[in-house]
Amino acid sequence: MIVSWDWLQDYVTLSCSADQAAERLMMSGLNLEEMNPHDSDFAIDLEVTSNRSDCLGHIGVARELSALYQTPLRIPEATIKTNGKPADDSIRLENEVPDHCPHYTARVITGVKVGPSPDWLKHRLECLGLRSVNNVVDVTNYVLMECGQPLHAFDLDQLKGGQIKVRTASKGEKMVAIDGRTYELDEQTCVIADAERPVAIAGVMGGQETEVGEQTTNLLVEVADFAPLSVRRTARKLSLFSDSSFRFERQIDRKQIEWASRRCCELIQQVAGGEIHDSVVIAPVLPESAPVEVEIRFAKAPELLGIPIEVAEMRQILTSLGLQELSADGERGKYQIPSWRGDLTREVDLIEEIARIHGYENISENDPPQVTAAQKAIFDRAADLVHRVCNANGFYEAMTLTFVSEDQANMFNPRQVNPLLKVEHSSRKKDNVLRSSLIPSLLHSRRANERTGTPNAQLYEIARVFTGLKAEGADQTMVVSLVSGQDFLAVKGLLEQLLSEVNCSLQLTARPSSVAGFAKGRGAELYLNDEFWGWAGELDQSVSDTADLRDAVTVAEVDFEPLMRHLTLAPQAQAIPQFPAMERDFNFLLEDKIAWSEVASTIRQAGGPLLRGVQFAGQYRGKGIEPGKKTYLARASFRADDRTLTGEEVDAVHAQIVTACEKQLAATLR
Repeated sequence: MIVSWDWLQDYVTLSCSADQAAERLMMSGLNLEEMNPHDSDFAIDLEVTSNRSDCLGHIGVARELSALYQTPLRIPEATIKTNGKPADDSIRLENEVPDHCPHYTARVITGVKVGPSPDWLKHRLECLGLRSVNNVVDVTNYVLMECGQPLHAFDLDQLKGGQIKVRTASKGEKMVAIDGRTYELDEQTCVIADAERPVAIAGVMGGQETEVGEQTTNLLVEVADFAPLSVRRTARKLSLFSDSSFRFERQIDRKQIEWASRRCCELIQQVAGGEIHDSVVIAPVLPESAPVEVEIRFAKAPELLGIPIEVAEMRQILTSLGLQELSADGERGKYQIPSWRGDLTREVDLIEEIARIHGYENISENDPPQVTAAQKAIFDRAADLVHRVCNANGFYEAMTLTFVSEDQANMFNPRQVNPLLKVEHSSRKKDNVLRSSLIPSLLHSRRANERTGTPNAQLYEIARVFTGLKAEGADQTMVVSLVSGQDFLAVKGLLEQLLSEVNCSLQLTARPSSVAGFAKGRGAELYLNDEFWGWAGELDQSVSDTADLRDAVTVAEVDFEPLMRHLTLAPQAQAIPQFPAMERDFNFLLEDKIAWSEVASTIRQAGGPLLRGVQFAGQYRGKGIEPGKKTYLARASFRADDRTLTGEEVDAVHAQIVTACEKQLAATLR
């Protein structure tokens, strides 16, 4: 935001130099980009943060200086004289889209003489880097830069049918803007139209056919409020940005609209003559809104800032910024927030205002900060375990973008999210899909590593995926995903190791999965104590080819939340076994439909207290095995805590297991 030093002094009297005022503004939060002389004036370029739209005009910056230097603020009254003729005799206004345009006002001025602007007006606009067009257009730009409210003047005689209609464009409808370019509009673009065609792109730019020129004698002055989201979408869709769109995107002060309209008409009449018609045409009427009230505990400010500030000074600072003091004593105060400060909603916001005006430079840099010991959050502790286990197994953490292309998203979509969530933004015309899985992003990273000479990069990531849309926003699930060139058993083993670190009582089981993207018979659904957890498996060759990968890939994606829920916060040490374990192998012949999880579960149930673990050791189909059959090789370990087991004891448990498998699974021990 560029402001003129001379212009600022119309609103506030300052005894300091332009350099001193600019530095004071910088120290209060309006960062000074540069300051350049312009004739006898200075152009001060300030960086205005997105939450301070009130400072996108000279009055807002002057209000800051008024508070900083404790001097009165002068705002023009904007008094107009009308001719008594109703404005709605000259124009009919219809607003079809109040969600795009919550408030639209129009005033009519007739008999103006369009010509060059007076020198004072030219000088002020040129100081801001704006070229002079004519006296009417220059006034609309002047008021915009004065108060931050965008305005537009139409040639009233060029509006077909004496009508203004706020509506959305028809698909493919076109308009030539005042920059001379033709823009094709869509159904989501809000436009200002007459009876036949669009005459302005709402909140962004006016049209060439109704712009004010030398032949113009009658004006319609538009002052409105356009929805920030609507303006932002249109500006980015058309790659068309203006001073008006910049301000509408950051929310204007609706209660300033009437003043800006009168101020514009007052100045037009001053520099171009004409008669202002009585009343203002409005659609819809601006609804009354309850004022925002915020309470502050005065003792909280020194506590947060670390410096003493008198209560009287805090009260003076808040009122100088335009806040209305509703009640106050030595301990707390209640303040009504002005309409131009929508960023003030909490007590801490008021304390920040006190700090800004009191001066950040008064806060000591050398005092040691007060610190207290804090425990890591559950999320961080669970994430640390993931990092430790993955790193120990040769995996590297990846951090990939939230957005992917639609082709990438469809490459592997285990949750079958349909439709995929997309954003519309000029910077995201291709990769605009919010990913429903981390796997496609990790496959892309794995391929990037292959291209740079790092084959078989084993990668993992902890991040959110987007699985649906609710009224309050997108469903976001935190997951852990990994990709590897190792086989399924190695990846499953890593997950089992992770679970043993999280909670040794967790039991991981795998069941066949029909998720598209896995090689046939090579994908599994993972369960934690019979609760669904995620997927793991070897990708189909078609997926690897789509990702342009050289080798086969095994992937896994599991929910992060169960890790936090089951995390053992204080693991208990256990004594090292004092007696050796004994192992027995079981080679069972079974029906092909029997899954390993069923075999393992049966062995655990029949093994009793001496069974310490069972492992998958292999399977076989083929020569010597009849069709429809297979063999599983299971390895079980046995141990007692108080003695060395004898062969007879292990043989007895072995027999129990064999009997159970024969009865429950129709298994045959080979």
